[in-house]
Amino acid sequence: MSLRTITATRYVTPLREGGSLPAIVEADDDGMYVLKFRGAGQGAKALIAELVAGEIARALGLPVPEIVWVHLDAELARTEPDPEIQDLIRASVGLNLALDYLPGSVTFDPIATKLDADLASLIVWFDAYVTNIDRTARNTNMLMWHRRLWLIDHGAALYFHHTWSNYLERSRTPFAAIKDHVLLHSASTMREVDAKITERLTLSIIESIVQLIPDAWLGEDTPFSGPQQHRAAYIEYLIRRLEAPRIFLEEAVRAQSLSV
Repeated sequence: MSLRTITATRYVTPLREGGSLPAIVEADDDGMYVLKFRGAGQGAKALIAELVAGEIARALGLPVPEIVWVHLDAELARTEPDPEIQDLIRASVGLNLALDYLPGSVTFDPIATKLDADLASLIVWFDAYVTNIDRTARNTNMLMWHRRLWLIDHGAALYFHHTWSNYLERSRTPFAAIKDHVLLHSASTMREVDAKITERLTLSIIESIVQLIPDAWLGEDTPFSGPQQHRAAYIEYLIRRLEAPRIFLEEAVRAQSLSV
């Protein structure tokens, strides 16, 4: 598994909806992308979550815009008048992450657009698995583009990696925040979906995704001896979380029954 690499050539506009100030940029392939800055907010951990969760979603068959590596040069800051954005660009020089920009897309409206139970259940299952706290009615992090649903913004997922103490024990915990999921009410077939999709997340698939994490994004304030041991911890957490009984699934099913 590999990602394309592009170079940002023009800073177009900030997307101030997010606390980390992602931005629309133009790249050397003439494409437009939503750039996630390594120097913002939670730093590399947010980019790791965006990468790993996004590619897991793709492996499950969920629609996620293409994720690419982005090289960012400090020269890009020269034409930006906002000092805060200048500082953000300079703090993020080097390798960053971006998603393909979907021009003309609109925020998913759960009242205007109804999803079938299987798709809603798959999205809820996925978010419970990767502990994504950011798919609520207030902030759906889903877009409608060309009449198709797209999942975006997974930087808040995998929050276990903000502290590595007892991480394997925490892989077996439920995800109580699933009760606030915007699609929970429609997710009535989670057990049926679970039976169909868990075989897609094989050890080799998870390994191939985690191996994408750059060395430079690993090793800060962790107990690991190097990048490979650090990656192994992500892999072990994700595999352990899939072991039956899947506590996150049971919690999601319980929450869904209470939402009806």
